[in-house]
Amino acid sequence: METARATDAPGFSTSRFRAEREADWIAFDTLLGRLETRGAKALSSDELLQLPILYRATLSSLSIARATMLDKALLDHLEGLAMRGYFLIYGVRETRLSRLRRFFLYDWPAAVRAVWKETLIIALIITLGALTSWSLVAHNPEWYYNFVPDEMAGGRDPRATVEFLRSTLGHGKAGGEDEGALHVFATFLFTHNSRVSIMSFALGFAFGVPTMMLEFYQGIGLGAMLAVFSAKGLGVDFGGWLFIHGTTELFAAALSGAAGLRIGSAVVFPGARSRLQAAAEAGRTAGKVMVGVILMLLAAGLLEGFGRQLITDTVMRYAIGSLMLAFWLAYFYIPRRENVA
Repeated sequence: METARATDAPGFSTSRFRAEREADWIAFDTLLGRLETRGAKALSSDELLQLPILYRATLSSLSIARATMLDKALLDHLEGLAMRGYFLIYGVRETRLSRLRRFFLYDWPAAVRAVWKETLIIALIITLGALTSWSLVAHNPEWYYNFVPDEMAGGRDPRATVEFLRSTLGHGKAGGEDEGALHVFATFLFTHNSRVSIMSFALGFAFGVPTMMLEFYQGIGLGAMLAVFSAKGLGVDFGGWLFIHGTTELFAAALSGAAGLRIGSAVVFPGARSRLQAAAEAGRTAGKVMVGVILMLLAAGLLEGFGRQLITDTVMRYAIGSLMLAFWLAYFYIPRRENVA
């Protein structure tokens, strides 16, 4: 065997060993460097064929170096070279662009589909919150002040006139104080909903209870304000004002709650796994969902900051909101087969 001959050979030395084999190591290192920086296209057909040969030669040198206990610097060099060779030749290599493409085409939608039950539960909780506050405010307007803080209401309360409420929906005098108030309210609403969504996910580990409470709270302000506008005959207009960005923002809120609930349910019902292991596995799926939720919130912010302010036609607002909802449903829930090279 080569190792035995090397260890038994009289006068065996590091310098002799290096002189006999260093040319292969240098050639291998050079090819790996080009492969790392420019990819396989940087190598010719002959060089690609040389890669596994030089890799095996490096492994042979490493085996001899370990057996003969040559100097540590040389041993470290060969170990690093062998490790680089393994990952570059046999490992799965992806560019950043490929990883991003795989995340958006496959990983994120797959993670969202994996939490579909939790998403449905959270959507029902948000709806329940909205229906609860709407029913209470519709029967007794004084409940409104318990559900909607002053900074969020901005004068949109049961005492407001029809003209004022209509102006806050973008149908008032352009450039007036009402339009400025509308922008302030839109910014506050987006910031508030984003904060609640992130907290819903972050608090999921506490058995999912805070997550469900926060998502119920998401619907409370929505239902209360809908009751005020509906009482003034502006329910349809308010729905359009909210719909243009709300389908994206509330979908993101439901997904963030679903991500938190997935972690919470894994802690409560770990099955045959330990709670830590179950939470870690759930966290990997939930984390992918939340990365996408941040992007959805950014998209909702653009729709809220530009689309809702510039588009004042109620029908057009509903159309854009419906189109966005159809896009998200198709994007997430129509499975696509990943191409395996």
